[in-house]
This record gives sequence, structure tokens and C-alpha cells, in this order.
Amino acid sequence: MTSETQESKSFFRRHWEEYKEFWGERFSVVDTYKRLLYPDKPVPHWDSSDVERFIASDPVHGPALKRARESAKFGVVGAAVGAVSTAGWSYRWSRSLHGSAMSFAFGAVVGGTFGLEIANHWYQLYRLDTMAAQVKFFEWLQDRA
Repeated sequence: MTSETQESKSFFRRHWEEYKEFWGERFSVVDTYKRLLYPDKPVPHWDSSDVERFIASDPVHGPALKRARESAKFGVVGAAVGAVSTAGWSYRWSRSLHGSAMSFAFGAVVGGTFGLEIANHWYQLYRLDTMAAQVKFFEWLQDRA
């Protein structure tokens, strides 16, 4: 970059570009998945039957994807239990609607996190590469289209 264009940029623009470059080097994993984050053509519409077909067709990544999808149910149940129980407890003791709403949101986040952590151990997801299974599914989906 020439010094002429460097000087013409504002102070904030220069620092923003340096900031992006600095963090771009540290999160270079985004470059690995750039083809998934910014595809050339849009990903075709898919539903659960497509996922089931992929699980049946891929003996390596299919079971990992199936377990990952089943673990999401633990997260949903945990979020529901956490949200309702904390909001109910909060309303019972404070009679504050806005406090109960905030407790509902916080309980959903915490309960969902605990639910996913339980699923991680229940299905032993730490032994599987679920990200690779999801990447293979999206590649399969794009190849099919």
C-alpha cells in the first residue's frame, strides 16, 4: 500500500483494518470453512428426510451426524426446563414480571448449555468429529443439487 493512500485513510479506518488483519491471522480456521460460510451457489433446501438419507448412505459420518442431531434434543429440553423453572421461581419470590422474563431468558441459556453438556457425555460426542460429519453432509447436499 502506498503512503499516499495510507495517509488518505482516516485514523479509525486504518486501525480497523489492522484490527481485522490481526484477528484474521488468529482465526484462520474461517478460511478452512470459507466454502461453507460463503458458498458459490446457495445451499438447496433440505429437511429431515434428506438428513436421514445421508445418514443411511454414509457409514463413516452418518452415525456421528445422527448422534449430533439427537444431542440437540437434550439442549432443547434443558433450555425449556431451565427457562420455566427459573422464571417460576423468580416470579414466586419477587412477583416481578420483568425479573421473571430476564430469569426465563437466563434459565434457557444455562439450561440449554447444561443439556448439551449432558448430551456430550451421554452420546460420547467428544470421541466423534461432528464438525466433519456436518461438513460432509453439506458437501453431499451441494453435490446432490
